[in-house]
Amino acid sequence: MTKTTVARRYAKALFQLLDKEGLETAQAGLQALANALQDSTELKHVLASPVFTIEEKSSVLTACSERTGCPPTLGRFCEQLLKKNRVGILPEIATAFRDLMDKELGKQQVSITSAKSMDAGEKEELQGQLQGLLNRPVDVSFFEDPSLLSGIQIRIGSKVYDSTVKGRLQKMRTQLVKG
Repeated sequence: MTKTTVARRYAKALFQLLDKEGLETAQAGLQALANALQDSTELKHVLASPVFTIEEKSSVLTACSERTGCPPTLGRFCEQLLKKNRVGILPEIATAFRDLMDKELGKQQVSITSAKSMDAGEKEELQGQLQGLLNRPVDVSFFEDPSLLSGIQIRIGSKVYDSTVKGRLQKMRTQLVKG
């Protein structure tokens, strides 16, 4: 079974444990824990090392979850992850949980990467156009990548719409190599 499949199963189980009012808090706490796990080598070491007992690992994870404002259900969920030796897939679980929550709320995650920074008005206009096209609320993340040269790249789920100079040059190169 792949890591993503396992993460989706755990996210679905957590999702079913929570009531609708607790979803946002749990998602924020889960994402904060996932970020802490990705950013802190010390935390990774403590949770992965066989030197520390399950109780010690659990107390560290409980302290982290309390600091991030996680609901008690999430703390117990993390204890189960420790017991099943699945705490390493917490970032994937957080992503899968966010996807489930967005589906429940009818939201769509969109990622927009541009060659240069966009001002607030451009961002608002682009978000409004995307909401109109998709007929649902969108949660847009904006990124900047000067290597794109010009244009924007929009990622909606697994689809990528690329109108950047870099993308067009790569398509031309591919066509020239084929022909």
